[in-house]
Amino acid sequence: MPLTDTAIRSAKPTEKPYKLADEKGLFLLVNPNGAKWWRLKFRVGGKEKLLSLGTYPDVGLKKARADRDAARSMLADGIDPSEHRKATKATREALAANSFEIICREWLQNKRSNIEEAQYTKALARLEKDVLPWIGSRPITDITAPDVLAVLRRIDARGARYTAHKAKSEISQCFRYAIATGRAERDPCPDLKGAIPAPKTENLPSITNPKDVGEMLRAFDGFKGTFVVKCALEIAPRVFVRPGELRKAAWEDIDLEKAEWRYLVTKTKTEHLVPLAAQVVATLRELQALTGHGQYVFPGRDPKQPMSEAAVNAALRRLGYDTKTEITGHGFRAMARTILHEELHQKPEVIEHQLAHSVSDSLGTAYNRTKFLKERKAMMQLWADYLDKLKAGAEVIQLRGNTAA
Repeated sequence: MPLTDTAIRSAKPTEKPYKLADEKGLFLLVNPNGAKWWRLKFRVGGKEKLLSLGTYPDVGLKKARADRDAARSMLADGIDPSEHRKATKATREALAANSFEIICREWLQNKRSNIEEAQYTKALARLEKDVLPWIGSRPITDITAPDVLAVLRRIDARGARYTAHKAKSEISQCFRYAIATGRAERDPCPDLKGAIPAPKTENLPSITNPKDVGEMLRAFDGFKGTFVVKCALEIAPRVFVRPGELRKAAWEDIDLEKAEWRYLVTKTKTEHLVPLAAQVVATLRELQALTGHGQYVFPGRDPKQPMSEAAVNAALRRLGYDTKTEITGHGFRAMARTILHEELHQKPEVIEHQLAHSVSDSLGTAYNRTKFLKERKAMMQLWADYLDKLKAGAEVIQLRGNTAA
């Protein structure tokens, strides 16, 4: 006699499991814990097999019968429904393993050790918000240029054009990683060249008027924060390295006797050499008494970690500077570049080398950490002396010719 919903609902568990038969091999297995499982009994090649069809009430009587009929239809076509299910599951798992999200997260995790943690966090947040919800579950080989364009247009439509271009770059890197690992054949992103207009470039704010620079340096004396951050404020404009490189400065990379700091440039992973002016060495010697026992020159609250990437900008804001319109930690680079060239008349190629920019010469030679080293050492001392004069409020006369030559 066929089962009814009433009979199923009223079935109570006993000490041992028991079966409630329906029709055509379908039955309900009632377990001692109260769970009720649908099972289909069938034969293939003379061998009896069971196929699980889910639990009641998640799978109702009507659905269980429909699934039974579908399985019996497969049997009529010579297909083992249990083997078909295994094959379908394997296909799904294979597709999932090659989904854009799986590959994307794998690519980003592999990249993590070579980038700033903040950069990793921002990239992950951007992908999770703007990319993965739309194409993450799809096999990477199924994603086309129009699919990627739809993602980018959605970002651009809310006025986040820069984010759209960052997302495009990251999607492209993910595809190239998939190609390298044998899970994709091509990157559709180059097909989108020009599809999203380029974002307007905005230079980071900087102070380049010598009088204003002197006023800023005097303001540093009134900083009421930690000694570590105050030293960072004093040193940052005198060495004009990238903020991330300053905050991660390690004592093992600094030779105070030679007045040199050698480290790997974040962007290019090439070694950079920073000649240290006498004023910088003096500040570092003071700081060494406080932090020299640890790894970092500028440790954070946790001495095993460098100071926050926001520390210098936060200090500037505490001193009354707007880091959106006036000056940022990165702005010290533009400040030095402009004044060294326009006021101190230093050679552009010497300045660019000290900024660790890759600028080819007439022979096509890219950045060399020791090139112009003698001139760079003289320039860095000249620069520190000039800043001292600005800080003192002296009327600095523009130099003629290249004093560092």
